[in-house]
Amino acid sequence: MRDHNKVEPLHPIEVRVLGSLLEKDLTTPEYYPLTLNALQNACNQKSSREPIVNYDETTVAQGLELLRQKQLVLKVSGAGHRVEKYAHRLGESLNLGRRELALLAVLMLRGPQTVGELRGRTERMHPFEDMEEVEHVLEALAAREPDPLAAPATRGRWRHLWGGESAEADDAAESVASRPSLEGRVAVLEREVDDLKRVMESFRRQFE
Repeated sequence: MRDHNKVEPLHPIEVRVLGSLLEKDLTTPEYYPLTLNALQNACNQKSSREPIVNYDETTVAQGLELLRQKQLVLKVSGAGHRVEKYAHRLGESLNLGRRELALLAVLMLRGPQTVGELRGRTERMHPFEDMEEVEHVLEALAAREPDPLAAPATRGRWRHLWGGESAEADDAAESVASRPSLEGRVAVLEREVDDLKRVMESFRRQFE
């Protein structure tokens, strides 16, 4: 029998797939469960995601299969479903309610968050009354035995523990992510050169 408090480490792809299923279940239940194509689009969404990814269908399918083996995802087929659809089993598997699922969804999809950010970004999933309620639920997730699901990070933020990363690892990843990419720096330089050309052209015309 499965231990309903046991948490198995997840690969980042599994975290994104599971978080996307959670989010769509809580925000658009009329379109849930999700087809593979809909789930791929949810994973690759440009908004409310950090980092932005571009998974192909095979990658999402592999993530689903790993989650299914861990009893965290269920394949839905049969009457009423012309194509196979997928649903998470996180609440059932780990005895979690809507408040906990909403917080975990945001942490899984957006990385470490402050209590204020979590309250604002879970509004469509679960309307927390105040920041104290958010903090209380986070503390309960952190106190779960034998495996906590959340933990305090640095700078007043909280993080999920699916991957078992340390707070230092999160900060290092964030530091790398926050550095301008080479492409970004080149784009800035190109804009500056274009601006300089326009200024020089305007200056030249004054003497024609």
